[in-house]
Amino acid sequence: MRTQPPVRPEPRTRTLAAPPSLVPLLARGALLSPFKRPRPDSPVPATRLVLSGVRVDLAHLAAYERVCGFATGADALPVTYPHVLAFPLAMRIMAGRAFPLPLLGLVHTSIEITQHQESAVTAEYELGVLIEKLVPHRRGTEAIVLTEARAHGRLVWESRSTYLARHRPRDPGQDPTPRNASREAPPETPCRAARRTAPRAASRAAVHNAPPAPSPEGPKPLPAVAEWSLARDVGRRYGAVSGDRNPIHLHPLTARLFGFPRAIAHGMWTVARCLAEYGPQQAVGVRAEFRAPVLLPGTVTYAARGPSFELRSGGRVHLTGDVRPLHA
Repeated sequence: MRTQPPVRPEPRTRTLAAPPSLVPLLARGALLSPFKRPRPDSPVPATRLVLSGVRVDLAHLAAYERVCGFATGADALPVTYPHVLAFPLAMRIMAGRAFPLPLLGLVHTSIEITQHQESAVTAEYELGVLIEKLVPHRRGTEAIVLTEARAHGRLVWESRSTYLARHRPRDPGQDPTPRNASREAPPETPCRAARRTAPRAASRAAVHNAPPAPSPEGPKPLPAVAEWSLARDVGRRYGAVSGDRNPIHLHPLTARLFGFPRAIAHGMWTVARCLAEYGPQQAVGVRAEFRAPVLLPGTVTYAARGPSFELRSGGRVHLTGDVRPLHA
């Protein structure tokens, strides 16, 4: 029999008085991680965290826009910015004892954003985060995190992020097929990325502009639009504005502790940078899948055609996504 996730009880709402501090949460999550035994039929926390009265700090927003390449001074928030506002709430849940997956080693595999309308810079927001469910993946278990932003009681923005905890299936009947039945290679583990990256470093320098070779029956590669030279401090600068100070993003020495030859860019930075290049978004749906880490410093190519975009280098695709209007 296949392992089926348990039915999650109706979540109880817990309203916070202030945004949680990320540093203690990261420390707590790290300490609890070795004691977690992930599996897709584990119960998930039946709590929806809510933070009301959230106002945008204009200086913080401008710093985020500069790091990600968005124009500053717009009347609407960048489509990825509510994720940053709500990130401390998600960390509060995932760092807790009731969350069944270890925080250390979690891989952000995808995000789907629905922006029902432009989010005004001057509005007051209510943010809500809950763990929607766990789903089996061929390499472990994924948690789906639902994030919502409301203004004047109306849902204006929501996202679903998937986070993968890698482990061997403990139930021989566990469905090995990942959500959406994707057969693409999963995002790299640190050790695998290190093994694959180091031998190719020299060759990549010569071919970083080359698009991935299309399969005989597959779609043509997206045409290149821009080439970006990424500085070695991109991870530190994005970590400062997002609060995500994972050591793999901050410095080569700390990244090597996790098997990376150099620091890597945040996945959410790569999405934001691509959307900044893509152009204005109003009422849209955004989908992005993280395929492989982006090493820093480095050179990457942004490619796009119609609603689709990707980030690639040396024949390797790091990120794929699309932007589609909600109303034709």
